[in-house]
Amino acid sequence: MHKTTIGLLCLAATYQASAQTESAGNQSLENRLSQLEQQLASMEAKDASDDKWVTLGGRLQIDANIFDGAYNADNEGNTGSTIFPRRARLSAEGERSDLEYKMILEFAEETIEILLLRFEYTGFENGPTIKFGKIREDITLDALTSSKHMALIERASMANTMSPYFRWGVAAYQYFPSTGLRYAVGVHKNDAFGAEGTDDDSAISLATTGRLTWAHEFKENNLIHLGSWGSYRKMDNSQLSASFARAEVREPNVRLVNYAAGGDTVPLDHLSQFGIEAAYQYNSLLVQGEVARRNIATSDPASLLDDENYDGYYFQTSYMLTGESKSYSKGSARFNQPKGVEDAWEIAARVSSMDATSEFQGTRTKSFTAGVSYYIDENTKIMLNGVHSKVSGPGTEALVGDETSGNAITMRFHYDF
Repeated sequence: MHKTTIGLLCLAATYQASAQTESAGNQSLENRLSQLEQQLASMEAKDASDDKWVTLGGRLQIDANIFDGAYNADNEGNTGSTIFPRRARLSAEGERSDLEYKMILEFAEETIEILLLRFEYTGFENGPTIKFGKIREDITLDALTSSKHMALIERASMANTMSPYFRWGVAAYQYFPSTGLRYAVGVHKNDAFGAEGTDDDSAISLATTGRLTWAHEFKENNLIHLGSWGSYRKMDNSQLSASFARAEVREPNVRLVNYAAGGDTVPLDHLSQFGIEAAYQYNSLLVQGEVARRNIATSDPASLLDDENYDGYYFQTSYMLTGESKSYSKGSARFNQPKGVEDAWEIAARVSSMDATSEFQGTRTKSFTAGVSYYIDENTKIMLNGVHSKVSGPGTEALVGDETSGNAITMRFHYDF
């Protein structure tokens, strides 16, 4: 509201009050001032509801890795090292009425990518929230956990294999406080896992994804989380990407989970995948795990890989040494770092496996990760992890020769603003 308008209202009220004091003594000046305050509050609320606003933020993560063995098999397993910006992001978000938005730009050395461009409509009373744009698909608890809130530097190989992360589409989700249930369903453009995103007629290749979770809180910071998810994805004769995952080390010379090692990539008609997730929190302790399976249908039904299954799992535990507790987001069905955390320490460990083998090709990787994190404050964190991976399967020699295991030390500096 303009200052001039406020001044005129105050002047008019003052004049009216003084002119009518003698003739209307039954109405006090206090009552008139109260009415004026209500008018001003009403007008300010109206102006505020019409305002557009934006909040700017960002994320910086710098990683440094040292690795050997299978991770550096192209160099006879010698020790290699690298330092690089893991994430450099700028975000803008805001809302107007029942519509919220968020955009994240991802900066690489030579490119700028729209990582996320999400609109959310929350205007349905007792109904679902609708989101559309370039959004995160609701697949696996580990993949849905923000990089700000992860207890270990990289996600499990299973999560990186199964999740397409951010894709263009539309989705709906809703949480029911009375039962602890939450559902999410979405339809997305499938340009992940090697798919081109369109078929031979230039029509969009679609993926359908759904997730159902249930959470029960026994008392504060003591809860159980259970969930399942599934996805059906049209591939329209696109070649399935050879590498499924890096085995939990970023920027190694060899990606260890590879279904085509010792054989060939294959064009697919479609693929489907599903998983089960569970977590238990007791104060500073959080334990979680998932199992998942991918099934592929090749374009040629006579292919040796038709109806092949690829399985993965992980089991992870983390503990806040300084007594804090993770926070659980009921609307998203995932865990976040402790609120207001400062000068705190966390330790974590994980065992994970991703099997990308068939009878004649592919590799299977099992990884063991341990780490420690120091939270300077809720926006600044330093992380240190150690990783050991073993590689097996019919494609092992073709992929890594006789380097059947690898070790890595990974470090990260994280800053949000």
